[in-house]
Amino acid sequence: MWRQPKTVWSIAFACVISFMGIGLVDPILKPIADELGAGPSQVSLLFTSYLAVMGVAMLGTGWVSSRIGAKRTLLVGLALIIVGSALAGSQDTVGGIVAFRALWGLGNALFIATALATIVNAASGSVKQAIILYEAALGVGIATGPLLGGWLGGISWRWPFYGVALLMAIAFIATVTTLPATPRAEHPTSITAPLRALGHRGLLTVGITALLYNFGFFTLLAFTPFPLAMGAREIGFIFFGWGLLLAITSVFVAPVIQRRFGTLPGIVGALLGFAIILAIMAIGTDNKTVLIVGVVVSGAFLGINNTLITETVMKISPVERGVASAAYSFVRFSGGAVAPWLAGTLGEKSIHLPFWVGSAAVVLAVVVLLTARRLISALDAEPDHGAEPVGSRLEAEAVTVGDA
Repeated sequence: MWRQPKTVWSIAFACVISFMGIGLVDPILKPIADELGAGPSQVSLLFTSYLAVMGVAMLGTGWVSSRIGAKRTLLVGLALIIVGSALAGSQDTVGGIVAFRALWGLGNALFIATALATIVNAASGSVKQAIILYEAALGVGIATGPLLGGWLGGISWRWPFYGVALLMAIAFIATVTTLPATPRAEHPTSITAPLRALGHRGLLTVGITALLYNFGFFTLLAFTPFPLAMGAREIGFIFFGWGLLLAITSVFVAPVIQRRFGTLPGIVGALLGFAIILAIMAIGTDNKTVLIVGVVVSGAFLGINNTLITETVMKISPVERGVASAAYSFVRFSGGAVAPWLAGTLGEKSIHLPFWVGSAAVVLAVVVLLTARRLISALDAEPDHGAEPVGSRLEAEAVTVGDA
């Protein structure tokens, strides 16, 4: 799995930097709020604008990629992230930061949506191994984002934004020099293809599951820094531990769980574990030790869930993987955009309430997922849980979109 062409490693590196953007702002949420005189619900819009634009833009990424090619789509996405992150760090109002985080989200949609399909097509080994590589990049990015945000945020809340712009510029150069030119698709993807794909029950069910799970996920990310009330560096180290555990379990533990218990039990167990942790954090919100331990340990359950649910999305419907993934991402990111704002708003009334709501939403996600248990269990009935060599299906597919 680790013997890959340089194209795969360059895209994986860019994925690491791209996913830094998710956790990068965690350590600087409170400093931004303090310096610019904003409350939790206002600052949480940094997540909301980013996720809302990313979710809606997912519908058009296949249309764009199939017409200009995967490489150009990746480069346009990287360029928008560079501009969006640099300008976000130059603003003097929360509204200005929120606006350029939205531009950052558009760039992230174009980049992330194309990256997984590109890795799957270029990688050596099976689709499952390619997904694990992608999830490893995701985990490293999520882990290092808060660390970078905390370190640079100790200087100024502006510096983390500038740091991402610089790193993305390096990723842009790496993509230009290592990724070969990719042709346009012979049959361009329709802009309505992802919406039509949601007519498949399994895909829609997994998408709604992820939407509800995101209420817990972004409660953890967007609200926890406020009751913790620590400095940027301290918050950065806490979420670094969270992301590190997420990366380890997504790569090494999730495949073991799948082989031993199956895909559906693995996802259900991870989600219930996460819901229990959020409930404990709701009870002990006044205790910083409870919050810190809860944040870090939750990374183990999130890593398992991320890998297994990503693989499920890539297999559960008969449509092209890129189209299925775009449809799934549209549902989970668009709906998940509400979660950070809701957590901030509820937190202004009671610091315990966001965690209770997040926990309840994750439990509801399990209930929704179980309605498609026969479809998901059928994947495990196939040899090696439905694993197949890279290219066995994708040789006939254009590189379009592929985030999960």
